[in-house]
Amino acid sequence: MLTNTGIVVNADKVLECLPELDVDKHELSIPTGDFFYDPWVLKDEYKETELEILFNKLETPGQVRVNVIAEGTAYQQHADIDDRYHLALDGIESYLVDLTEQKLYPTIKDNNVYLMDTSRLHSAVNFGYYPRKQVVIRKLLKRNKLKDPVSIKLVATPVPRLRYNFDQTVSVWLNKANKQGIITNFAHKELEVSLDIEGSEIAHLEKVIDDLPIQIK
Repeated sequence: MLTNTGIVVNADKVLECLPELDVDKHELSIPTGDFFYDPWVLKDEYKETELEILFNKLETPGQVRVNVIAEGTAYQQHADIDDRYHLALDGIESYLVDLTEQKLYPTIKDNNVYLMDTSRLHSAVNFGYYPRKQVVIRKLLKRNKLKDPVSIKLVATPVPRLRYNFDQTVSVWLNKANKQGIITNFAHKELEVSLDIEGSEIAHLEKVIDDLPIQIK
């Protein structure tokens, strides 16, 4: 789930350039266009800092945030369409959890930048006694060129645990489909996902959503 990119930065210097951060997800960047496909830029206060050095070393970096998790808490399991770069800034006894393979990855402040395969069902957990801080940078999606593109929408009916059940199958499929080059122009809003898909893959997608309250339109 985690791959060392070989990129090394000074995590202490990155932390020094940040303000005091409460438990939350803190935005450090600004979009220049499409959320998932177009470049992002750092906010002015982070330019000419160690964070900018990190940002400029990455391949197709997107949104930049610092995620702060309180002690004794975890995120609900999920998957994402876009992979993420990770740099640990602070925390002890905290982990990224690969629920697909049932494996823990310690998030230790070692100055190494890791790329996370978010097609796997995962969570982050803090077993320590103070908040865990992590730089998380989205990797931009590929603008794939399709041979037989069909524009579709996935429209969901609101039911309990919709996002949880969506992530079990559809989010995993979306991540892999992007990497396989069979979808493009992904976008989402409340209860609706739009994308272009290879026409030959629609039947496969229908099987993916078969047990969910989702219709292809």
